[in-house]
Formats: sequence, C-alpha cells, structure tokens
Amino acid sequence: MSAKASGTNFIPLLDFAKESTRWKQVYKVMTEPKPEIVNTPREIVWKKNKTTLWYHPAKEKKYQIPLFFVYSLLNKPYILDIGKGSSVVGNLTELGYDVYLLDWGSPGYEDRNISLDSYIIDYLENAVKRAIRHSGAKEISMVGYCLGGTLAAIFTSMTKLPIKNLVLVAVPIDFSMGIVPDKWLKGLQKGLISFDRLSEIYGVIPSEIMYGMFRGLSPVSVSPYMNLFTRAHDTDYVEKWRRMDKWTKDSASFSGASFKQLFNDMYKDNKLIKGNLIIAGQNVELKNIKCPLFVLSTSRDTLVLEAQSLPVMDMVSSEDKTYQVVEAGHVSLALTGHFSIFADQWLSSRSQEVQGVLA
Repeated sequence: MSAKASGTNFIPLLDFAKESTRWKQVYKVMTEPKPEIVNTPREIVWKKNKTTLWYHPAKEKKYQIPLFFVYSLLNKPYILDIGKGSSVVGNLTELGYDVYLLDWGSPGYEDRNISLDSYIIDYLENAVKRAIRHSGAKEISMVGYCLGGTLAAIFTSMTKLPIKNLVLVAVPIDFSMGIVPDKWLKGLQKGLISFDRLSEIYGVIPSEIMYGMFRGLSPVSVSPYMNLFTRAHDTDYVEKWRRMDKWTKDSASFSGASFKQLFNDMYKDNKLIKGNLIIAGQNVELKNIKCPLFVLSTSRDTLVLEAQSLPVMDMVSSEDKTYQVVEAGHVSLALTGHFSIFADQWLSSRSQEVQGVLA
C-alpha cells in the first residue's frame, strides 16, 4: 500500500457542506437577536399582582380533568412552552388536555415581603380555585416542576380543594443535599453562613444575581457553547439551543422574604422532610397527600438529585403512587417536550375521558 493511500485513509476528508452550515449557524447565534418564543394558544383567566394564570385549551378535548402547572419561583415558566414541537404544554393540548400554567412573574421591590406562605395561600390556592371554576371540572390535576413541585406538594398536603392527581418532576424534598457546595450547605446548617443580609440589603434579589448564582453552581459553565459548536451543523438542534440560551439568561428576580425562608427553612433546617415546616400557621405534613402520585426524576440531573426526590414516596399516604427515572437532564426533559409523553402515559387513565371521544 502506498504512503499516499495510507495517509488518505488515516486523515478523514473534510465535509465542506457540513462545516459551512456549522459556521453559518454559529455566526447566526452570535449576531442575531434572541429568538421569539411563540406560545401555544392561550388566554389570561386570572391575575394577581405580577402573577398570571394562563389557560391553554385542548385542541380537541379528550379528558375531563384539566392540568394545573406550577413552575419554580427561580426561573420563568416558558421553558414548558418553548416552541412548537418542543412544548410540554403544546404537546399536552394536542393530546386532549386543557392546561393551566401559573406564571409567578418577576417581583419588584414593592414585593420584597412576599413569603412562601403568601405564594402558596394567596396566589397558588386562589389560582387553583379560579382554574377549577373556569374549567367547570369537579377536580384538577396538579403538576409541579422543580421547586414548583415542592410548592405543589406543600399545597396539596394543606388544601381542601379537589386535587385528583399530583405529578412531581425533578422535585427537591430533602434539602440536606443538592447543588449547593457541601461547605456552604454545612455552613448553613451550622449557622456559620446566612443569606439573610443579602435579602435585607436588596429587598428583592435581582435577576442578574439569581442568574449568576446558578451559573456559578452549574458544572462546567462553558459546556453549552461546546455543545453548540460540536452540533452547529444540525439546524434543529441550534434552534432549540437558541431558545434554551434565551430562557437560561432570562432569570426572574426573587422576593427577599421568600429567599430568606427558602434558605433558612429548607436548606438550613430541612423542615419539610423533618415534618416541622409551618406555612400560614399550619404544620405541613406530606402524609396528608392521599391522591394518586407520579414522581419523575431524570438520570442526568445536575440541579436536583434523585435522592432529593425519593423520600416523598414514603412520606405520602397515596395508595396509587409511581416513581420513574428517565434518561434526561433537569432542563432537557422540558426543553425537548418529552415530559408530555411520560405525563400522558400516567395521566391518561386517571383523567376521565370525555364521553363520546374515541381513543
């Protein structure tokens, strides 16, 4: 075999078309404005202060029981409705569910004293009441994602409203572990570190600080750009990446009172799992949850560990309960819209089909 032929086999030929597409896409990301997020058809059915309740009607209604989504206070909820084909909300409306999505909004300085108690009782409970009244349904299914799942679990354990099903996704229940560095966590637990002063100085933690905190805690912050470069020849991937990048940098501000409560009651004292969390003068006991429960964790989650979610399975009184781990990351499960598939598989038999609708 000649040296020339050997070298030709050893050195791969450059795919000029692929490389041209790659660099055009990289240039597009770096120079064009952030993409517009086109929401699934929706309307406002309730509003309080900065918080909005959106109603997304089913394309062809198949199920009597509507879904009520609660997302984290830390980020904006449009990751659940990020664009056609990738939208959790959109996919579920295509599957025949009416969907309500609670958008907490981004608090201003005047909202510095809004506590978790207020968010759960004054906002979440009233929004659920409105959704039930608006839907005309006798019951509703709660779906909580990340910290929104924590709030949904607390709410479900306390409320007298008719909660048919509870779905918790990547939910932190045990705060004795997580993405907070171990030294920080131990410092918080021993009272050596406190975020009270930060809350008091700012009143409302600015979105820029919230973004900086989570970028600093995320593993290998350069990785999203490495992923972009290596897959920039894939136009569909780049479009999803751009929407993800927009959402990641579009952080919400955080009420100082809630921020202080989150770190003291959850991370410092881990009160929820210990059973001594007090909300609105009432002791929160997850054993009061008796409705069907579905808990979903992701195998590549770097924000909420599986071990943080598992304890809820033993803490509730539900007889019908399912735990599932899927191959995904904390955000990619929502970004790809794949969560809607797992949700539908579990919810479809628990959501009462509309009479006369063919499966």
